[in-house]
Parts: sequence; structure tokens; C-alpha cells
Amino acid sequence: MKFVKLNNGVEMPMLGFGTYLAKDGNETTSAVKEALKVGYRHIDCAKIYNNEQSVGKGIKESGVPREDIFLVSKVWNTDQGYNSTKKAFSTSLEKLGTDYLDLYLIHWPKPLNSETWQAMEELYDEGKIKAIGVSNFLESHLKDLMKNCKITPMVNQIEYSPKLTQPELCKFCQDNKIQVEAWSPLMQGKIFEIELLKELAEKYKKSIAQVVLRWNIQMDVVTIPKSVTPERIAQNFNIFDFEISKEDMQKICSLNVGHRTGPDPNNFDF
Repeated sequence: MKFVKLNNGVEMPMLGFGTYLAKDGNETTSAVKEALKVGYRHIDCAKIYNNEQSVGKGIKESGVPREDIFLVSKVWNTDQGYNSTKKAFSTSLEKLGTDYLDLYLIHWPKPLNSETWQAMEELYDEGKIKAIGVSNFLESHLKDLMKNCKITPMVNQIEYSPKLTQPELCKFCQDNKIQVEAWSPLMQGKIFEIELLKELAEKYKKSIAQVVLRWNIQMDVVTIPKSVTPERIAQNFNIFDFEISKEDMQKICSLNVGHRTGPDPNNFDF
């Protein structure tokens, strides 16, 4: 496993396990247990995924000590604001069966960001969160937040894939010591249609998903693939025994066309 040191010194595993769209109940619990069994130590979830309780059950039943797991959740849009953020955070802790989070994120940029961030800064100061950050923030959103914040976000979790590398945003984050993290790194399965990635998978004797996840890591981007299939969970973890050449890294980067599979952070209605 590779780790990245956040701007407050906390170490974050660069490969995590995503739980978006994993069904609440046995599907999520089993997937989390399988991920931890394989070796993942970074679990990403969110209130809006409606499966935090099942994630917590999977962690508990895995037998892996809580302190060995980097656990992440997010405050949803309807919970933004000072008091409601603190309440939402407490609810997430209760559902996950833990008394702290390793990382807590604002899920989407909304007008109440500054009040939400103030609540998160206080929870961080109290030691209830090891690191705080944002998700889906563009440069303008980050600048607005950073005007009044005491603590610079440690992470920005954004949609990031071979067809959406957001280089200017990544450069801004790098310059401000904000770690970029990728959601939907596999483009909801659309990466399997890309000819170049098929060729590189053959060249490196790896799956297309493994090539893309390895590319993420070599781009210094934390990544959180999601699967509920044991074989895929294991395969996605097995990316630390090969390296993509500089030339091939550039080829993958050249696929960028600014194509989103998810909502535009400047234009969403939820």
C-alpha cells in the first residue's frame, strides 16, 4: 500500500474502497469485509449512500482494528449549516459505530459552505475528525471557502478519470497542499470501451481497471474504486507490483476531453 501525507501530517492510504451504490444490508457489509480481508485500509462512504450502518457492521465483523482503518464520510447538501452539520456528523458516527472519523468531507459546494466548514473545523479541533476536506469543489469554490477558513481543506475528492483529468484544478490543489482524490475512476465502467486502455492492459498483462487505478496512483491522486464482486475487489487492490512508463502515462493523460459521467459542480439541482 502507498500512503500520502496530508497537509496536517495525517497519512492517507492512496487506494481506498468506495461504497457508492452498494445496497444497504448484506451486500455492503460483505463487500466491506472482503475489501478489508484483501488488504484495503481506507473505506469511503457518505450519508447519502444510505449504507453507513452496513459499512460499520462490515468493519466490526472484519476483525480489523478500527485504528488501522482510514474511514471517510460526507455531510450531505440538505444537512449543510453549522448546527445541522454537527448533528449529521453525530448521526454518521452512530451509524458507523465509531467515535471519530479519519476524514469528513463537504459532499457538494453549496451556499452554506462557510457555516458547514466552521462546524467541521470545531469537530477537527476537538479531535473527532483526523482530517477535513471537500468534494466536488472547483477552484472558484475553494477560493471562496479559503477566504474565511482557519484550516485549509486537506482533501478535494473530485470526479477524475482518463477522460476528465481537470489539470488546472489539480494544479491549484497541489499549489495549496490540498490532496486530490478521484471518485468514479473507472467512469462507471466506460473505461472498458477505450481502445488505448485495452492495448495497455495487454502490454502490462493487467486488467484495464488495474491500469487506470495504477495511473491514478502514479498521478499522485488517491483513488476509491467500488465493486461488490470479490474477484474484482481483489483485482482492483493488486496494482502495486507494476509501473506504467512515462510515455504510457502521457498517452493516458492525452485521453482527457473534459468528459463528465457525473453532475457538473457548477450546475446541479440537489
